[in-house]
Amino acid sequence: MNAGDRVRVTRADVTNEGVLMPSSTEDHLVVKLDGGYNVGIAREGADVDVLETDVYDIEDAQSEGDGTSEIEFDDDLPTVSLISTGGTIASTVDYRTGAVTAQFDAEDVLRAVPDLAGRANYRGRVVANILSENMTTDVWVDLAEAIAEEIEAGADGVVVMHGTDTMQFSASAMSFMLDTPVPIVFTGSQRSADRPSSDNVMNAVCAVEAAKADAAEVMICMHASESDDVCALHEGTRVRKNHTSRRDAFETVGAKPLGEVDYEAEEVTFRRDYAPRGEADLALRADLESEVELVKFTPGMDPAALDYLDRKAGVVIEGTGLGHVHTDLIPRLEELIEDGTVVAMTSQCLEGRVCDRVYDTGRDLLDAGVVEAGDTLPGTAKVKLMWALANVSDPTGAMGRNLEGELTQRSVPWE
Repeated sequence: MNAGDRVRVTRADVTNEGVLMPSSTEDHLVVKLDGGYNVGIAREGADVDVLETDVYDIEDAQSEGDGTSEIEFDDDLPTVSLISTGGTIASTVDYRTGAVTAQFDAEDVLRAVPDLAGRANYRGRVVANILSENMTTDVWVDLAEAIAEEIEAGADGVVVMHGTDTMQFSASAMSFMLDTPVPIVFTGSQRSADRPSSDNVMNAVCAVEAAKADAAEVMICMHASESDDVCALHEGTRVRKNHTSRRDAFETVGAKPLGEVDYEAEEVTFRRDYAPRGEADLALRADLESEVELVKFTPGMDPAALDYLDRKAGVVIEGTGLGHVHTDLIPRLEELIEDGTVVAMTSQCLEGRVCDRVYDTGRDLLDAGVVEAGDTLPGTAKVKLMWALANVSDPTGAMGRNLEGELTQRSVPWE
């Protein structure tokens, strides 16, 4: 019995059939089921029948490409920089646990997605190799600097491979930290490459097509529907992940997506105004104030829960409705503001904007010095405040102004 054999494994009255995969422990078998999922089975007490030998060449599959990229340079093609931070799109299976871990670098992605060949010349670099829940402000700074270096070196577009769970935060950060003359496109995958329903190939291909297009914006490129037909292009400061596992988890809030990429036709179409390629000069403003907190108000919240904010330079509140908290919290917020903390108000609602001039609670918040962040998404507002505190002379005023498409002047119905 060897890795690559087709086996039937029975243990505790449960039978699994599939291809035997490598395992990093002698105590467990790993079997790839016909549906694409891996299952770990304790060897003790397991009956194994070998149904067929050498049905899958594990070594060839793992060494495909011999560890180097075979994509040749073509003078007629644009150059796209692939920057990896980790995440599911650049991941593999840990055969000890069956879990997905971030392990691939940018060149591994090129080998894993052969459909990228012939679309562009590629340069690859790894900024981080982490799952996105481990993203930090220090990595944001490294990422912004890496993107700027790639653009300075002549990249016609940049694709950032990123885990989906915090992608919206990183896209927002790049929107504020960089003025870009070329597209910067974030992409990832909801489902790993070993699953039949993986979205990594389509998302990667569409992201490269968007990086070659005309919109010099920071965008997120992910499935627009559960079908493998179109990817949506979301503005980096107006997008959020709204589902844990669907392939079309990302949505633009308060507007249509900026554009879309037709996977089969390889066509990029924009639905709203955008900054055209080459219009802006490259500028990097990578400083961030890390002492900023995002706080969600809930009924019954103890005012003492805000005591830890004494050390913070900025606080973003996710208030209810038009931007409210319990009146008992307002004196505590006023104390923070008097001590120099910038406090901005957002809403927990997905649509609409903060307006603290309607009810008494809102007026009291304004009198205390809380600044309205309009329809800025709470996560984006946190990133914006981190950037504003480090880069502008009046961060309080900046939170009430649109800087990078994060805040609309007025909310209007859309279809």
